[in-house]
Amino acid sequence: MDFEDTPEEAAFREEARTWLDANADRLDPGARPIGIAEWRDRDNAIPDAQAWMARKADAGWACITWPQQYGGRGATPIQNVIWGQEESRCRVPPNMFTIGQGMLGPTLMAHGTDAQKSRYLEPLLRADEIWCQLFSEPGAGSDLAALRTAAVRDGDEWVVNGQKIWTSGAQYSDYGMVITRNDANVPKHQGLTYFIVDMKSPGIEVRPIRQMNGTSGFNEVFFNDVRIHDANRVGEVGDGWRGAITTLMNERSAIGSGGPPGPGIHELVQLARQTDWGGHRAIDDASVRQQIADFYIRAKGAQYTGYRTLTALSRGQTPGPESSIGKLVGAALRQEMAGFACDVLGAAGTLTGLGTAGGVGAWQEMLLSAPGGRLAGGTDEVMRNIIAERVLGLPPEIRIDKDRVFSDVPTGRG
Repeated sequence: MDFEDTPEEAAFREEARTWLDANADRLDPGARPIGIAEWRDRDNAIPDAQAWMARKADAGWACITWPQQYGGRGATPIQNVIWGQEESRCRVPPNMFTIGQGMLGPTLMAHGTDAQKSRYLEPLLRADEIWCQLFSEPGAGSDLAALRTAAVRDGDEWVVNGQKIWTSGAQYSDYGMVITRNDANVPKHQGLTYFIVDMKSPGIEVRPIRQMNGTSGFNEVFFNDVRIHDANRVGEVGDGWRGAITTLMNERSAIGSGGPPGPGIHELVQLARQTDWGGHRAIDDASVRQQIADFYIRAKGAQYTGYRTLTALSRGQTPGPESSIGKLVGAALRQEMAGFACDVLGAAGTLTGLGTAGGVGAWQEMLLSAPGGRLAGGTDEVMRNIIAERVLGLPPEIRIDKDRVFSDVPTGRG
């Protein structure tokens, strides 16, 4: 592993830092960047985030890995990491548009028509139009290819009926990418077709899901005879799985390049130093110190595993399965750390709100949000399968329905 910037990377970092210093305020030392969950509750959250994105776009700092012909600068993956590191040190809105810019934009570049690219990519890059990803269904989560939302052709249009779930940002999105089943008489990975859909179309109903952390970042989306013109089809009829895989591969990359999801080891140590535990500080208790040390060791293991990815990117190589390892370890670690912090807080750990309990309400927010992090981008079980098959070389799971005609696959329905 190489922990130092190359001369080219150092020059790029200085260029990014210079622009950010001229256009944004630096966070105080040790301060944590604003998370999306915190930002979303603010007044004018989306317009302010759009204004920052437009400002970056005007200066060539939005979607820097996009090709220059689509408004990016053709930056390398490691340059994108460097930009994210520098931006995370500034007091700026979080990127609320990662789904569109990091996942759906690249899918359009790979599979869209020239007309689709011309119409949608520039406003997507600037965040003038917000996008969502309509993939998961109540009966097709980790097994996405088992989806049942149906698309039936009617002349130059397709009529779509079905339900999607866990759709982030659907309630404020202008457009979405939806994968549907157009043919149930072929194996499940075939007979799928991918579309661009106007989220304001008649027949679309968005129901925000009230989560236990009090926010509604996810949604149910119902399609009731929604008509989509064939010009908005992405890729060939029946070849939607190819586009879906492109989106999912970009999803792993987009999630992995995001900023810190919440407080970390430093904040946990500070909490233990400040919290009274029966007449003494929590940090003075040996069991507290031992648990924090355990968290520290696991966090460092995940951090240095992540450095392997950065090293591969810096050398122009394709990273291996490190992102799956990092996600599996990191998502569980965040949940355990947040639970422990709430235990340290005692009765105050039951309070909510980022301004409660001496300003430590971020721990409660992280605890309530952490289960979603163990699902998004691949569940713990999916990550373990990837590691088992691609790292340890273990035999893959038996998939008895892979080559079976989808309409013949048994379901729990009568």
